[in-house]
Amino acid sequence: MSTHDNLARVRVVRDTYLDSLRLLVATSVMAEQGGVTWAGAVMATPSGRENLEAEGFGAESVGQAGANDLVLAVRAGDEAAAEAALAAGEQAAFEDARAESGEAAAAAPRTVSGAVAQMPDASVAIVSVPGGYAALEAHHALSQGLHVLLFSDNVSLDEEAELKKRGNELGLLVMGPGAGTAVISGTGLGFANAVRRGPVGVVAAAGTGAQEVSALLDRWGVGVSHVIGVGGRDLSEAIGGRMAKAAVRALDEDPETEVILLVSKPPSEAVAHSVLEECGSTPAVAAFLGLSEMEPPSGVRMARTLEEGALTAARLAGKTPPATSEGLRAQVEERLGALGDERRTVRGYYSGGTLCYEAQVIINELLGEVYSNEPLLPGNTVPAPPGANVLLDLGAEEYTVGRPHPMIDPGNRIQILRQEARDPEVAVVLLDVVLGYGSHEDPAGQLAPVLGEIMADGGPQVVAYVLGSDTDPQGYARQRATLEGIGCLVTETAARAAYTAAAIASRRPELTESHR
Repeated sequence: MSTHDNLARVRVVRDTYLDSLRLLVATSVMAEQGGVTWAGAVMATPSGRENLEAEGFGAESVGQAGANDLVLAVRAGDEAAAEAALAAGEQAAFEDARAESGEAAAAAPRTVSGAVAQMPDASVAIVSVPGGYAALEAHHALSQGLHVLLFSDNVSLDEEAELKKRGNELGLLVMGPGAGTAVISGTGLGFANAVRRGPVGVVAAAGTGAQEVSALLDRWGVGVSHVIGVGGRDLSEAIGGRMAKAAVRALDEDPETEVILLVSKPPSEAVAHSVLEECGSTPAVAAFLGLSEMEPPSGVRMARTLEEGALTAARLAGKTPPATSEGLRAQVEERLGALGDERRTVRGYYSGGTLCYEAQVIINELLGEVYSNEPLLPGNTVPAPPGANVLLDLGAEEYTVGRPHPMIDPGNRIQILRQEARDPEVAVVLLDVVLGYGSHEDPAGQLAPVLGEIMADGGPQVVAYVLGSDTDPQGYARQRATLEGIGCLVTETAARAAYTAAAIASRRPELTESHR
């Protein structure tokens, strides 16, 4: 299990369940310890054991551990570093539980019905358990009359369809599976931002899409009434938009909602149209990435990008949003002289999947074909041909197996940036920095050193976008200043970052002002 400079060690904690967020915290803490080259905290479910085996931890390393057992695993330079990391991971894993004592700890409910007995006024249950158990727990919550935010992934399409059919019958929302973001009556759930209350209600089949439009509306002084994340598969043929339709109807009846804004990763066109047909008397805007040419029902406006969707919703709410491209053209013109003529491509490293899709829409139109691990066009997968534009979603499963999501821990993204971003063909490195609850406490500070290395000595330009609100815990202004301070070009919206990257790569500064 070990090499001379890469010692592998495992610690099994029996009869201990941790939800996915706590597992990610433990993983992140272990990975940050000195001398550690890899770390992972998983439940010893079949999929968890498979993930460990893929990283070289064979079946013998976890023995008879089962689905209710926690496994902490590290590779480190020596025994002392490995043991220190395992101890730090175990402490992080149980830090919240150990803070409780006496009656408070004893009284913690172990079932949904027990929680309802303690909190009879609760209306929403957040389900974050391994995928094999998630649907059952969501059904328990529905049986208690609760709306469900199903944070868990690895829930089958059949289970999702059954849950949402039952939710429709009970008049309850099933947000998810894989619903990372919601804001209900001002309370953020999952990876939400600290946003003000306002007149725009958001329905999102896209986690960072929901964050992007709600953060923009906050920064522009508009605000949101509710953000209902319905899960990325809701607008697929298999699910049929069940929860998106229910959410639209609920917002249409909500007296605090004056405008409805719908956002989605590339959906089924037929399902998307059927969802829009549910829009009633409330003005509606739809930013369905890849479907901007679809003919909408009467009273619904279509938007090509998340930026355009948020701008349109703000205007419908009677607000005047800022010019999103102000000053960018001059900044691009100033930087073009520093680029060697051979640098002509864009390389994107995203933590937000929806932002990666949006950038593909823009760059595909302005520069030609784009390749990705989550491609907008099915054939444009990676590895890409030489000289191609490549945008990667580093939050996708292949990059997060056994590792924290890049919003939580930028470590894996930093490693990939060091390995790939200084390719001599690359003109622009494009990336997002996502703030909010659940995200890293200082992502810009973590990324700044490697971004500075990339730009040094005639390297590519870095175009960055900070997704966040002025009141997010990381401090939007502070994060933006950190990136600008090392020479990054920072934009007002994620779409504007993609336009700016295209402007630099093509040597056409006017593209910064494009609204195609």
